[in-house]
Amino acid sequence: MEVARPSIFSREAGKIGEFIMVCKLYLRMKMKEAPLEEQIQWILSYVQGESADVWKGNMLEDLERGILEYETVGEFFMDIRKEFGGGDEKMVKAAELRRIEQGGKTMEEYMQEFQRAAML
Repeated sequence: MEVARPSIFSREAGKIGEFIMVCKLYLRMKMKEAPLEEQIQWILSYVQGESADVWKGNMLEDLERGILEYETVGEFFMDIRKEFGGGDEKMVKAAELRRIEQGGKTMEEYMQEFQRAAML
């Protein structure tokens, strides 16, 4: 099955959401089993131009030194939003809230369980 690849992302704040969405879809359909580091390197291959290259260079240096501060690709996307989101703090905060865990479950899973229990 063919899956669209993302366009090159060069730090345009208005395009960060689309870039992340296309990356997520591709990763789910084509790279689901790939190691986290490989997924991050693939995403970085689409980040190019001007100051985005500086940020990407720093990330690649960290990867080469074995410093991977992310446990999930979602955390990496949050960092991209923080770096290039153009001050859209509400979107960053909403993404952070979705990643909060309660008892090993995401906040969304916890809330669904809570709502089901409240209906009983």
